[in-house]
Amino acid sequence: MTETTSTTLHCYVHPTRETMLRCKRCERPICASCAQRTPTGYLCNECVNQHKKIFDTALWYDYLIGPGIIFILSLIASGLLAFIASFIGFYMIFVAFAIAGGAGVFLSNIALRVTSKRRSRPLFITCAAGVALGAVPIGLMLLLSGGILPVISIGIYAVVATSTVYARLAGIQL
Repeated sequence: MTETTSTTLHCYVHPTRETMLRCKRCERPICASCAQRTPTGYLCNECVNQHKKIFDTALWYDYLIGPGIIFILSLIASGLLAFIASFIGFYMIFVAFAIAGGAGVFLSNIALRVTSKRRSRPLFITCAAGVALGAVPIGLMLLLSGGILPVISIGIYAVVATSTVYARLAGIQL
């Protein structure tokens, strides 16, 4: 009879946990809680983070230029929306959805052009924040003037345009 001797592997992060898994890239033993499943096998957290850094191509000035221009354009778009809302009335809520979707697509295209299509998750978040912050001054002005429907339409614009910009910049396909 042949005996099989196997050495017990322990997770490199959690030395008290026995495991049979290894990272497909660095070959270190990893436990189930440390393993991140990919389509081609399991990776440890360090290898996943190293892999993510490859795709972060944004430069330092992209974090200033992208959100800055998006803020200004969002301020203009929300101002135009507020101006239109003062004339239409209740139907402005429906028009706000259409304008916000179109503005979100336009703003995301401008952000991609300004940043030369460089990518980084924090860049996507700051550009989306620029959209929301661009709607805040107009929303506050309308809130102080007392009109509730224009404020609701600006809120709709802020939510829809911000989510549209983030989704398009991040490459999320719906």
